Amino acid sequence: MTTPEKKKSTAEEPFPVRVVSQMISAWIARLGWVWVEGQVAQISRRPGTSTVFLTLRDPSAEMSLTVTTGRDVLDLGAPQLSEGARIVAHAKPDFFPGRGTFSLRADEIRQVGLGELLARLEQLKKLLAAEGLFDKARKRRLPFLPGTIGLVTGRASAAERDVLDNARRRWPAVKFRVVNTAVQGPTAVPQIIDALKVLDADPAVDVIILARGGGGVEDLLPFSDEALCRAVFGCRTPVISAIGHETDVPLIDFVADVRASTPTDAAKRVVPDLAEELRLISQARGRLQRAVRHQIAREQQRLDAARSRPVLANPQAMVAQRAADVEALRQRAHRTLGHRLARADTELHHTVARLRALSPAATLRRGYAIVQDAAGAVVRAPADVAAGDALRVRLAEGELAAKVVGT
Repeated sequence: MTTPEKKKSTAEEPFPVRVVSQMISAWIARLGWVWVEGQVAQISRRPGTSTVFLTLRDPSAEMSLTVTTGRDVLDLGAPQLSEGARIVAHAKPDFFPGRGTFSLRADEIRQVGLGELLARLEQLKKLLAAEGLFDKARKRRLPFLPGTIGLVTGRASAAERDVLDNARRRWPAVKFRVVNTAVQGPTAVPQIIDALKVLDADPAVDVIILARGGGGVEDLLPFSDEALCRAVFGCRTPVISAIGHETDVPLIDFVADVRASTPTDAAKRVVPDLAEELRLISQARGRLQRAVRHQIAREQQRLDAARSRPVLANPQAMVAQRAADVEALRQRAHRTLGHRLARADTELHHTVARLRALSPAATLRRGYAIVQDAAGAVVRAPADVAAGDALRVRLAEGELAAKVVGT
């Protein structure tokens, strides 16, 4: 005969509810006994019964399971168990067909002690460091003056007041976008992760602060959670960790871009001090004015030194000197030319006198005459002409026409 597990159900031949419940119970029973760790979100001890109901929650996710155990088992393994504590339980899954519910039945419960928690945190710290989540090279610088600051903190907490009051005291125009979440307990990690996603997706938010006041190691455990550390590592917006006091160092301090010792220190790091910036501006303005005055004085000295040089102190002197030189050369040239002209005139007079002394005209002026025949030849002897020849007689003051009468 075909068993219900092997037979397939159809619309014509569906399984009854009891069969489906039995199948689910059988599948769940296959898991067997397991060790499970979680945070106690709720404890329910009903009077008159030996059964204790626990709600075990995952610290990093919105998931929980119901755990049932005997009162003697709980008193033996964790007699002082309270909500928020972490436990390790040896349990087996059970499905109750009558109610259609699922729970874990524990036969051993151990409360995780402080020493064991610290050892697990140290192991997680080494794991995250090996993956590079603590690498200083990836840490981003904070903006000098962020437009909007995202703040994740508890509602109406002292940490929120410290951050807001100190930041506004330093820079009155600072803007905040505050997201209030649980900062301890089983719901803290999922709420903080959701708040980080919201603020990181806001383009107006330039920096995010995670702030919480001091507390015990158990109170600060959410800020050492692996899921929260990875969420901070994945943020594109710079993150400041301001958890607890100076001595409190949760793992998120190593992952964040900046670690502030307290929420007040975070406020001092995220925005500049207006009074201090004004003082620095005043000092810078004073240094700039002194530098400008010094530069002007130095350039004035250089200008005065340049102006004191003769060529600039009396620029006409060079022109006057050149003018005097030109005038002296002109006078020298005039004298030289005059001397040369006088000497040439004297030589010319001497030459003229010599020419005049040698000129026939001078001889004519002394009473001599030059006789020329009709051909213009000078008559030097009577034999050169014959009677009746026409002659030309040149005198000092003109000419005469003559005719030979006889020789």
